[in-house]
Amino acid sequence: MLVEERKKIILEKLKINSMVTLTELIDEIGASESTIRRDLQMLDKEGKLKKVHGGAIAIGDDYFRNDYKVIFRQKINKSEKSEIAKFASKMVEDGDYIYIDAGTTTEHMIDYLKNKDITVVTNGIAHAKKLVDMNIKTFILGGEIKDVTEAIVGVKAVDDLESYNFTKGFFGANGVSVENGCTTPDANEAMVKKEAIKKCNKAYLLADKSKFDESSFITFCKMEDVIIITNKENCEKYTSEILKV
Repeated sequence: MLVEERKKIILEKLKINSMVTLTELIDEIGASESTIRRDLQMLDKEGKLKKVHGGAIAIGDDYFRNDYKVIFRQKINKSEKSEIAKFASKMVEDGDYIYIDAGTTTEHMIDYLKNKDITVVTNGIAHAKKLVDMNIKTFILGGEIKDVTEAIVGVKAVDDLESYNFTKGFFGANGVSVENGCTTPDANEAMVKKEAIKKCNKAYLLADKSKFDESSFITFCKMEDVIIITNKENCEKYTSEILKV
């Protein structure tokens, strides 16, 4: 298939979904990963799309300011998220009562909690199922189900959190910046994150390097409210509370 044909297919997929992953393009076009990466780089230079880790988004759209379906976000920065999640799991000790925020990086973390004697509260639907399958004592918040992120959000979820106290909590974010702190696009989701952080003795934010110097609509906590776990180099300017993977 010629370069222009591949580029046309990529742009047509972006018109439909606003976001496309590298894996999807490899499967549909039948070209190698290196070929598709070059195509995305060319289209990015031509100003026809914005290349992100593991895929691309449409021009005029913003990966950090918008929520995408979990099925898409799971394929972005997958290896980095898994590395961060594995490191985060080492913070969990037997006897802990922990909160796990909905999100693709925090979901990876569950894979490394096998045989831990812990109790978990979560607002992630997929997270709860995964935890139960691993025979971990699990509670899920009540409230409105947000279909895009598969998170339970809103006032009812915040009310549920009032009765809990956590030794540790693990959270995700769309953006992390010195100016705006930790941010997310959705007000209902932000209020749940904010309340859950208040209920934690220690709150950890799991953020790969692509999240830094990005800001979304709602700030749910200040930098000093959390300990950041990241793979980003030279991130001391953000906060002193950083654990490097």
